[in-house]
Formats: sequence, C-alpha cells, structure tokens
Amino acid sequence: MSVLLHHLKVSLFCFSFFVFTMPVHAQKGAGKGKSAFTVRLMNLESAAKEPFRYNASLYNGSGHTQVYELGASAPEGWSVLFRTEGSQIAGLRMDSGRTQDIAIEITAAPLVKPGKYTIPVAAITPGDTLRLNVEAVVKGNYGVELTTPSGRLSDDITEGRSKQIQLTVKNSGTLPLEALELSAQAPVSWTATFEPAKIDRLEPGREQQVTATLQVPDKTIAGDYVTNFTARNNNVNSNATFRMTVKTSLLAGWIGILVILASLGIVYYLVRKYGRR
Repeated sequence: MSVLLHHLKVSLFCFSFFVFTMPVHAQKGAGKGKSAFTVRLMNLESAAKEPFRYNASLYNGSGHTQVYELGASAPEGWSVLFRTEGSQIAGLRMDSGRTQDIAIEITAAPLVKPGKYTIPVAAITPGDTLRLNVEAVVKGNYGVELTTPSGRLSDDITEGRSKQIQLTVKNSGTLPLEALELSAQAPVSWTATFEPAKIDRLEPGREQQVTATLQVPDKTIAGDYVTNFTARNNNVNSNATFRMTVKTSLLAGWIGILVILASLGIVYYLVRKYGRR
C-alpha cells in the first residue's frame, strides 16, 4: 500500500511539473477600433480680427489606409485653414491605426457682428464622414477713424495767427472705445490744442466732434506745412495728415512795401544830392 502511494505521489509531481513548465503564448487581438475626429477645446472666444485656433485629432481606425478630405461649412466671408506640422493642407493620407494632430484656423468676416457661431468641420473618405463642431465666440473688433466733417484736410492760415480745425472721431468698430486721446505732431514752434483733448467713451457707430486749434508763430516763412493729428487708445489709433498753407499778413506786406519805397527814396535822394559832385 505504501508503495502504491509512493508511485501515485511521483506521478502527480511529474504531471504538475509538465503542466506548469509548458510555454504559454498570449494571443494579441487584431480587432480594429472606431475612427474618430475630435477637438480638445471646441469653444473659443476672440476679437473679430483675431483668428480662432483649434487643436483637433484625427484617428484612422478603419483597418486600412484612408485618404481624408478636410472641409468646413463656415458663414459667408469667413475662412478656414487646416495645418499639420506647420504646413497648410486640404486633405491627408493616413495608415490604419494612425493618429494625426490637425490645427484648424478660422478667421471671421471683417464686419461680423458679435455673437456665437457654430462651424461644422468634417473629414471625408469615400466610405465615411467624420464630423465635429467648433464654436467661435466673436467679441467684436476695435476701429476708429479720424477725419474732418467735409473730408477736406487742408486750409490757409496767416503767420502769427491761430486757426480752428474741426475734426471728427468715429468709432468704426463693433466694440465701445474708451479713453481716446487726441494729439498732434506739428511743425517746430507751432502749438496744437484740442477741445476736448480726451474722449472717455465712444459707442460703436457714433461720432465725436473735436476742435483742434493751431497756433502759427510770428515771422513764419510762407509755404505749405503739415500737421499729423492722431486719435488713439490702448487698442486702436488713427491718423489724419492736415496741410496748412501759411501766408504773410497784409500788414507785414504793406510794411515791406513801405520799407522798399523808403529805401528807393533814400537812394534817389542821395543820388540827387551827391551825384553832381
């Protein structure tokens, strides 16, 4: 009996050793995943003149190589660009199982109104269409124009006098303008003042009249002189180049004529008096 138990133990040990020492091979599943077109941040906010930049990711899980055509349905006047590794593309070829990062750059129309806009984007193959939506929240844009009520940017002035010039400051953007300051770059020794010199707030589409006063020094040589007017704040600026023609005063002209006549009279007198000697 003891011999039988001994043989049974030996048999079990050998069987256990055979089972636990056999090589084990794990099978790797070859199943394919689902293709996907995703974006990290779908909602971005920016001013109208600034582009909206989205970071998207395209995954080819079809099991075979695919050629994707990229497109978007943007509002009229908008532009949409696709880039990979810094290069602009309209489509790309992708092997199975590959993921490609795609930068989407959207620029709003110049005169777009503030608001939220949804832009559908798609990656299209002959057998499938992958879609995603991005949102662009337009804050509006800053704009300012500086001119005169009539559009005329020239005038005459007499040396030694001052001249008032009416300027028009217009908010040509879609956002309010705050703390607009007026300044001038005038010829040497000229002075320029403004009333008002600062506009606290100007709503979109509204205008503000400003009176600029130019003071021309005495004895300024007659001719054309240029003054550059500027309206600016931290976001925008606009310039207006104004040409001023300086004329000599009538009194100065008469004085000049009298000086010339007096000089001629003195010469004539001297010639008559000393010419015979």
